[in-house]
Amino acid sequence: MSSEILMAFGLTLMAGLATGIGSLLAFFTKTTNTKFLSIALGFSAGVMIYISMIEIFVKAKDALVAAMGNVAGNWLTVAGFFGGMLVIALIDKFIPKAGNPHEVKKIEDMNQPATKDAALLKMGTFTALAIAIHNFPEGIATFTSAIQDPGLGFAIAVAVAIHNIPEGIAVSVPIYFATGDKKKAFKLSFLSGLAEPVGAIVAYLFLMPFLNDVMFGIIFAGVAGIMVFISLDELLPAAKKYDESHLSIYGLIAGMAVMAVSLLLFI
Repeated sequence: MSSEILMAFGLTLMAGLATGIGSLLAFFTKTTNTKFLSIALGFSAGVMIYISMIEIFVKAKDALVAAMGNVAGNWLTVAGFFGGMLVIALIDKFIPKAGNPHEVKKIEDMNQPATKDAALLKMGTFTALAIAIHNFPEGIATFTSAIQDPGLGFAIAVAVAIHNIPEGIAVSVPIYFATGDKKKAFKLSFLSGLAEPVGAIVAYLFLMPFLNDVMFGIIFAGVAGIMVFISLDELLPAAKKYDESHLSIYGLIAGMAVMAVSLLLFI
């Protein structure tokens, strides 16, 4: 196995394990730093949107146009982009409302006494499952991006890791509140993040053997669609929930600016 593939697996694992970091933050801090959370989520959305529209979409189009011609290549790029959005939208649609990971939880909720509430335990378990399902295509996105361009893969891994941290909190809070068991809350949070490297393994086993220009272009276009959808549907609404004085938008712009400069440095 080449060093490029090992690095791609490492980046995907790092992004996935950030859910465990969120769980640990919930245990060892007393209050939610809402200003930081708003900026960080906005920053993650900025990175994802900029890199998707400026870099990934363009690379997908270049590959498909080179392989299939101008008209067919452009149409297939657009189809792949909206196809990625459709995939993640369908995943959202079929996740039970109680387990939808888009509802950000606060660390302060951990300080309440455990209630042994079966409904809360069910909600936390559903949330872990929902996040695992979301993380699977994100793992494919991070892995395939890192294989094609390590710098691009690193940027995506960082953005995904940032937005996985509050998801780890979202799993831990209801499970701990229902059971009083920190180990169980951490374990489910940790396991939900492992879906990311599982996505990378699936990409390696089933996509890598067929990775020609057309397959690469379609996957990259789909990845761009998935990340834009996650940013608009998940990250920005969560950032705005705790927004103060437009901090989430400043974070968004900062994420775009950092991504733009980092791409310019590699020209």
